[in-house]
Amino acid sequence: MTLLIDNATVARVLTMEATIEALEGSYRDLARGEGVCRPRIDIHVPTSDARKTYRWGTMEGGSTAGYFAIRMKSDVVYEREAGGVVTEEKYCMRPGLYCGLILLTAIETGEPLAIVNDGVLQHMRVGADGAIGAKYMAREGARVLGMLGSGGMARSHVEALRCVRPIERLQVFSPTKANREAFAREMASRHGIEAVPCDAPEEIYRGADIVAALTNSAVPVIDGRRLEPGTHVINVGGGGRLDPASLERVDVYLRFGNAPSPEGLEDVALADEYLTWRARPHAPGASRNRPKGRAHGVALPAKAVYLAELMEGAKPGEAKRGRVSSAQITWSERGNLQGAQFHAVAGKVYELARAAGLGREIPTEWFLQDIRD
Repeated sequence: MTLLIDNATVARVLTMEATIEALEGSYRDLARGEGVCRPRIDIHVPTSDARKTYRWGTMEGGSTAGYFAIRMKSDVVYEREAGGVVTEEKYCMRPGLYCGLILLTAIETGEPLAIVNDGVLQHMRVGADGAIGAKYMAREGARVLGMLGSGGMARSHVEALRCVRPIERLQVFSPTKANREAFAREMASRHGIEAVPCDAPEEIYRGADIVAALTNSAVPVIDGRRLEPGTHVINVGGGGRLDPASLERVDVYLRFGNAPSPEGLEDVALADEYLTWRARPHAPGASRNRPKGRAHGVALPAKAVYLAELMEGAKPGEAKRGRVSSAQITWSERGNLQGAQFHAVAGKVYELARAAGLGREIPTEWFLQDIRD
């Protein structure tokens, strides 16, 4: 039987510790040649509303550990500007609904094992990436977290970062006062930490060991001029980019890795976070939605260290973290390894749900046929 696993089941069985462990294992397999993935691919098709675009996105990968997965997203996307802030918005069918699914298969048999809603898992895997970066790059005694954003990604990052560093104080800003105040109360109650809602974004940088931007902004939101010595930077949103001042001040840049090139086509290796194909590419408004042009690859090649090097201890540094001074400013990001994430984490969810007797069983035969394709 194939399992249909919803978000409530994922939230019930998946812990942040298990997510971090699964992702580190997947990245290790990839570095050893035991895993494989490709960059995310997006297809854009204009809708009848010139302000909106249909976006289909997929990413996939698997490993000899036993699982393969493809993650699929079906969104209508558009930009919204309010109070000088530009955000990317999306929905499926209507605002407030989204469509993201993971199809998990077994590499030994090809059998479809599970279809998993990706909402909770998505937040968990991105938060776990932030924790992995902090584990290898943030100062060992990092206790103060400065955060821009108070949504779902912010929640998962507070939980994840507390798995790898002794976070005691949260300083958070988001544009809506009620949201940041409610978020601070929630984090203080849930994690037993001091949580302070800030009235201005610049306040989150003061004394922060880790600065995390976790927004749906279409443009960079971190102000590199305000980063204090020794800060570790995490950035989700902002078009995937840091502002020029941050790039200038970063001393060590941890990139988890690059998706391998296709077999026999080593010269077409790409470090871009995703690739986009677009219908009507030259029509007016076709490039309305950001980011325009190529998605960034290796942002700071001269300052880059790769996760595989740190895992194997090939680079010098304090506790194998690539940091040689407590005053260095560091930045970590996954790179284009999304496809290496979903088979590992969805595989763990499948095992846990199966063991707990959770998930809705549907006949595997519904997905099979006796006509060769």
